[in-house]
Amino acid sequence: MKRLTGIFVGVVFCLTILAGTSFAADKLAYVDLGKIFGEYNKTKDYDKVLTGKEDIYKTERDKKVSELKQLEEKFNLLSEKEKDTKKAEITTKFKSFQEFDSQKQMDLRKEQDERMREILKDIQDAVKLYAEKEGYTLVFNDRVLVYQVKTLDISDKIIQIVNSKYVKK
Repeated sequence: MKRLTGIFVGVVFCLTILAGTSFAADKLAYVDLGKIFGEYNKTKDYDKVLTGKEDIYKTERDKKVSELKQLEEKFNLLSEKEKDTKKAEITTKFKSFQEFDSQKQMDLRKEQDERMREILKDIQDAVKLYAEKEGYTLVFNDRVLVYQVKTLDISDKIIQIVNSKYVKK
């Protein structure tokens, strides 16, 4: 029984050493997602498009707010009898404005989320392609690392890949 235990301990010891050497052979890297995201030309183009849409929304919103303020000012000048008849109209216009405002904000947020997912997918695909080509076993996101050596950072290479694959529409 002691002999069997000794053999078992020896086998476990050998497997531990072999496992340790296999981990040492792994090729590791990390990427700075924030940097890649910020330097990706598609991100910059999408930001311009979304900023343009947001500016149009703000202009429309400001126009509607101005109209509501004018209605309110006119409403305050009316007699009590006239106020009763105009109150429903103002309430309807205010509700319409609220619906417009929330719908536009939701649409902008949805488009931003969709574009962000698309960009992150592009980055993920580029990391996978590069890692497979260069023989990396693991590629980490720098945000989850407590300490990293800059020589393991492949962010610039990933930026080159995503930008070379991106064709501006």
